[in-house]
Amino acid sequence: MIAARDSEPRFSIFGRIFGAGLLLLGCTAIGLALFLHHDARRAADRAFDRLLAASALTIAGSVRIAEDGIEVEPPHAALAMLSGMDRVFYTARGPDGKAITGYDDLAWALPPARSAAPRFDDIDYRDEPVRVATVGRLVSAGPHAGWVTIRVAETRDARNALTSEIWRRGVTPLLVIAPLALALLWFGLRRAFAPLAAMEQELSRREPDDLRPLDMPAPREVTRLAQALNGVMPRLENAMRNINTLVADAAHQVRTPLASLRAQAEVAMEETDPQRLHERVTRIHQNATLASQLVSQLLMDATITHRLGMRGTASVGIAEIVNDTRNHIGPLEAARLRIFIAPEVRRARVTGDRVALREMLRNLVDNALRYAPEGPIELRVTPVSALRVAITVNDHGPGIPDDEIERVQERFQRGSSGAQQPGSGLGLAIVRMVAQAHGGSLWLQNRPGGGLAAKVILPRIKPTYRKSAAVLAAVMTGLLSAVSAPSPAQAEDCATEPTTTHYPTPTQGDPLLTIAGTTDTATMSGLILSFQNANPGVAVNYLEMGSSALYEAASSGRLPDVDVLMSPATDLQVRLANDGYALRYDTPRTAGMPDWATWRNEVFGFTLEPVVMVYNPRRYTDATAPRSHQALLRLLESEGAALHGRVGTYDLTRSSVGYLLAEQDEQVSSDFWGLADALGRAGVRRVACGREILDAIERDDLDLGYNVLGSQALARQADGGHIGVIYPHDYELVLTRSVLIARHTRQPALARALVDWLLSPAGQAAAASKAGLGSLIAGTPGPWTADAVLTHSPGVVQPVAMGPGLLTGLDRQRHARFIRNWVRLVGETPPGDEPAPRAPARAATGTAE
Repeated sequence: MIAARDSEPRFSIFGRIFGAGLLLLGCTAIGLALFLHHDARRAADRAFDRLLAASALTIAGSVRIAEDGIEVEPPHAALAMLSGMDRVFYTARGPDGKAITGYDDLAWALPPARSAAPRFDDIDYRDEPVRVATVGRLVSAGPHAGWVTIRVAETRDARNALTSEIWRRGVTPLLVIAPLALALLWFGLRRAFAPLAAMEQELSRREPDDLRPLDMPAPREVTRLAQALNGVMPRLENAMRNINTLVADAAHQVRTPLASLRAQAEVAMEETDPQRLHERVTRIHQNATLASQLVSQLLMDATITHRLGMRGTASVGIAEIVNDTRNHIGPLEAARLRIFIAPEVRRARVTGDRVALREMLRNLVDNALRYAPEGPIELRVTPVSALRVAITVNDHGPGIPDDEIERVQERFQRGSSGAQQPGSGLGLAIVRMVAQAHGGSLWLQNRPGGGLAAKVILPRIKPTYRKSAAVLAAVMTGLLSAVSAPSPAQAEDCATEPTTTHYPTPTQGDPLLTIAGTTDTATMSGLILSFQNANPGVAVNYLEMGSSALYEAASSGRLPDVDVLMSPATDLQVRLANDGYALRYDTPRTAGMPDWATWRNEVFGFTLEPVVMVYNPRRYTDATAPRSHQALLRLLESEGAALHGRVGTYDLTRSSVGYLLAEQDEQVSSDFWGLADALGRAGVRRVACGREILDAIERDDLDLGYNVLGSQALARQADGGHIGVIYPHDYELVLTRSVLIARHTRQPALARALVDWLLSPAGQAAAASKAGLGSLIAGTPGPWTADAVLTHSPGVVQPVAMGPGLLTGLDRQRHARFIRNWVRLVGETPPGDEPAPRAPARAATGTAE
């Protein structure tokens, strides 16, 4: 007891002095820390407010008067200059207060701008605190002038990170000084209480039965402690006395029947009357039986107490306990036993001691047989809620008065209804002790019509199912045969209608992970089956749909059961995360990823797919095909008539990926619009799905394909397709398929496991081995890797980096202007292929990539 208390610093004077010093030091440190944090927050706001104001002023500089009203087209740099850690929002409102572009509901309650000087506000937007910069741009249209209000907002993640860094540097001296002060205080107090060691030595030298009070001087500060110890000694001595009394009582229980047995035997020895001698012998037999039962119960009580104290546990079947009990009773008694085990618990198992559980049930059955000498005894095993099992023994005996039910469960206590039967009063006490030691309970209840129901409720082990390799292999073989063999060249989102494919597990009831993506099911099957091999027991549903349809469904809440979203349309994925539809996951797997392939730990790229040009080997060779964007422009200008209708590319009004790539081309190349004009004069064929270009080249309907996903084209070539692939020599756009966890996922743990697996060596190896995909992380083995792409790319590799800059391409006015210029140069969409409205602010059907 003293040794247990010695490790707990609860000495009154010590705690009071140390606590006061700690409180004083803590209050001082907290005050300084709060002051430093406030100052750090102001410094961080000043630094980031300059960038936020610059972004708003950059957008304000793009305001102009057009024929149909005021136009605001945010430059790419306006949002790209902001921190990549934050979600970014912007809006522009005209002098009349109507929204022009951006997020229409952003800071609508704030007053409009009345000057060009930046104003800053802190508000909550989409359930997150944001910092808003507001600037005005004076415009004059006709006889009146007015202010266009420009607002740019960002979340406070980067600010909070800078605040924390400044604050940490400020509190570092406090973290050094405070422990030193506490150590000095601790050392002084320990020295002050050194006399307590003498008390410890005095107690440790005593014999176990020496319970005398302490008789030694104690420091004034610990007088109460010494008095408390001296008070414990008599109480402990009294407890030992009670234990001895209990032993004596147990001995008396045995001594009484033995003394009666001896007296009856002595009388019988002098008896000459046969009739009276028979009566004496009968009494001797009864007393011997009682003594035998009592000794057996006492020995069993001691045995069970010892076994439970040893805490030896094993998995024990309920049916095994029942069979053991039936085998340990006599054949006549066993004939009266009626056993019923519910099918649900025939294989149920509990954790515990088999002997103790067997004796527990044997005592219940023995009591029922003894106190109900006629009629059957029912033994029922039934399931109970919360993964428990009930063992009930029903008899037709006299039962137990309700006011005695609690008392008969105590040691050496018997009920009045069984007073005529021999017994020790230990049986039910043993049953309750075993039940409680196994986390269960004992319930006694009188049955209607007579008899007693004794019920023991025990927790059972959750059933497990062994998945044999043969069954798993058979299921996987069935899945592979049910799904068409993966066509590597179809690793893009060209589904005409959303389709769902189920990948089950051998065991029904396993958790289900639902993925919505744009990659064709045939290609995804290989990845999903590899994921299931690494994570057995996870069923998967894969919903294939177009990227525009995926964005619209996710942003409108029509995918409540989807856990993970996959798409090559990186801008739409970033927009979903920026608008709050993604769940943050700080996975350690991002350590090996390029910085451009992840954003805010919400969107994760997992493939590396170059953008290439494709040519018809019947028309060109590797030496004569255009090797760069500039070479393609010159070829179209010089041989436009010969190539009329023989060049294919994405239709930007129907393809999300096509628009993203074209928007990136415009930022990189000053010749982009010249190339668009040349494509239009050459009668370019516009498609929504990249594989249509590859199919047309193989049919000899096209000679050149522009801006085709390299993973798709290279896979077609590796599969024997009659096409040629060119890595542009000037610059190489690189795209990554991205994955995000839906904010309202019902399986967050499984969704995180999928992200971790996709970024793990095993997941990257699976992507590198699939012909339609390529690995992102360098060093991954396989034919389709980041190293292979970088080796074959002679030009500058330009990845489509995740970040707020992608949001400018989704601005509705910028998008509308881009599409107008494209259509003006390239031409209208062919009849019958008119695009449906595309969100956000760009049109496409569900078939778009």
